[in-house]
Amino acid sequence: MIKFNIAQWRAWAPGLISVEEWRQWSHEPVIPAPTDAAPDVSFLPAMQRRRLSRLARMAFSVGWPLAEGLERLPLVFVSRHGETPRTFDILSDLANDEPLSPTQFSLSVHNAVIGLWSILRGETSEMTALACAGDGLEHGVVEAASLLEDGAPAVLLVITEEQPPAAYAPWIDDVPFPYALGLLLTPGDEWQLSLMTREPTETDSGRSQWPHALNLLRALSTQQSALQHPWKNRLWNWQHNR
Repeated sequence: MIKFNIAQWRAWAPGLISVEEWRQWSHEPVIPAPTDAAPDVSFLPAMQRRRLSRLARMAFSVGWPLAEGLERLPLVFVSRHGETPRTFDILSDLANDEPLSPTQFSLSVHNAVIGLWSILRGETSEMTALACAGDGLEHGVVEAASLLEDGAPAVLLVITEEQPPAAYAPWIDDVPFPYALGLLLTPGDEWQLSLMTREPTETDSGRSQWPHALNLLRALSTQQSALQHPWKNRLWNWQHNR
């Protein structure tokens, strides 16, 4: 069991920006209409903004406000699928015998977001990029909690997923819409997270209706005190100690 506080949170999805918008969505969750809209990252210089994909913009839009005024803030970045639009473009160029863009490739790797974060913020603290299965949120929290245990006064955890290209639909079915969630974790016992094993049945997919990060966001928005996240043979238990 690990314990921690969620000092602040920020989230972004198309049409869902403010706390009140997320609160309304949490009570009646639906899939927003498809759009190419991207979050506002006007706090960054225009030259740097040009290089950011929507995935990176989502991560920056939720993470930057949480990091404001904090120095030497470790970062844990979690995304199961990463930069699928960029990798699809690269694969399409290969299939068409077209030259590859070094910039596209360098920004498609899984740790590109934390590299850009480090450069743009001048941040040299510990940073980790995780690519996990359906319980990536929990693995990110475990990683962040280990940094808190090592003495970090706060850790920034960012979870984000981009809508994959249609060609990936047969294989990626756990991203209902683009989203990002940023959590500023601090030492404390406001929340506790524990893990149990479970025996999935043949008819049990082991999956929640929504990605785990969105279920946690619903709990934060509605002040839910407990929730469970099943994944395969793992059952994660969240408890809010009021």
